[in-house]
Amino acid sequence: MKVLSLMTQKGGTGKSTLAASLGVAAHEAGERTFLIDMDPQGSLMSWGSRRAAEQPPVDRITPDKLASAIAALAKQDYSLVVIDTAGIDSAATSAAMQISNLCLIPARPSALDIEAARPTIGALSRLQRSFAFVLNQAPVGRTNRPLDASRALGLLGVLAPTLIAQRSDHMDAVALGMGVTEFNPTGKAAEEVRQLWAWANKRMEGERHG
Repeated sequence: MKVLSLMTQKGGTGKSTLAASLGVAAHEAGERTFLIDMDPQGSLMSWGSRRAAEQPPVDRITPDKLASAIAALAKQDYSLVVIDTAGIDSAATSAAMQISNLCLIPARPSALDIEAARPTIGALSRLQRSFAFVLNQAPVGRTNRPLDASRALGLLGVLAPTLIAQRSDHMDAVALGMGVTEFNPTGKAAEEVRQLWAWANKRMEGERHG
């Protein structure tokens, strides 16, 4: 079973929205997926409560129960767990780091987001955990900000090759308890999320078999 966590110490990066859409995209790609909300704000659980579809399921787990929950899900033949962590340095974030095959760090193309990622990078490096940045909520149109941010993040670690643009499909989907690939399957936002999932899945498979 693979464990994918989303984490950052900067709020407003779209972490929970991305976790939801990645979980749905993975489910659509054939994974038996379970979503875990470890963020006190409960954004992922709120998304799940609005959701009409039964799959993938969502639940809240406390840090002290995470290891046992992961073991139980593996016995139930789940192939993927996606964890949404708190936007602060916390016991939940630390627990998720230690159990993950890959940690994704969403960052908007801003100096504040890039600087805020440094403590998370330090903690992941100390634990020798695999991580990658995701450039999220990037503006669409003629601007150098995404390119400049990509270069800056690339200097700090691995950067996922797929940029997630700031598109209304993300906001509309999460409001309906949907993943963006369900809301508008042929849209650009859906294609970007599918590409990100495919890349992350290959990274995790490499971690498991490397």
